[in-house]
Amino acid sequence: MKKQDQENLLKTLKTRFEQNPQRHPNFPWADVQTRLEANPNALKSLQAMETTGGEPDVIDQNKETGLITFCDCANESPTGRRSLCYDRAALDARKENKPKGSAMEMAEEMGIALLTEDQYRALQQLGEFDAKTSSWLATPPELRALGGALFGDYRYERVFVYHNGVQSYYAARGFRGVLCI
Repeated sequence: MKKQDQENLLKTLKTRFEQNPQRHPNFPWADVQTRLEANPNALKSLQAMETTGGEPDVIDQNKETGLITFCDCANESPTGRRSLCYDRAALDARKENKPKGSAMEMAEEMGIALLTEDQYRALQQLGEFDAKTSSWLATPPELRALGGALFGDYRYERVFVYHNGVQSYYAARGFRGVLCI
């Protein structure tokens, strides 16, 4: 990353961090910045999250490992990550009207992971996310082996987690990522 791009990203992340203290109470920005400056790969991943509309922010720190968790905190599923089927096998299996890619592959290219169901529910405790969109979630292998995948959204003041065929894709479904550093 170019120095100026890194500085701009850190400024954006700091501003978002300061505007949303409820996501990370009693956590100092200086600790986050120190960790980010020491991890150029994390900065590249966060830049990818930012440029695809994710609005990443700190949402947790693991008490045992000390790892800081960044997550996409955009109100709706990131715009640059929509209209994707679940994974490469699903994309390859589509005969017609193939989407531009898959959520799992894009996440891997970005250096992030899809949120698990538990992480998605925890995120929803910090605000109302995906009230008009939905997000693919990391799916247990046994469900994926049956041809399905999970996605979540927020409707009627509740968090819903559903299933869908992995080959499906919708203009309003993307994915949220998580990055631990």
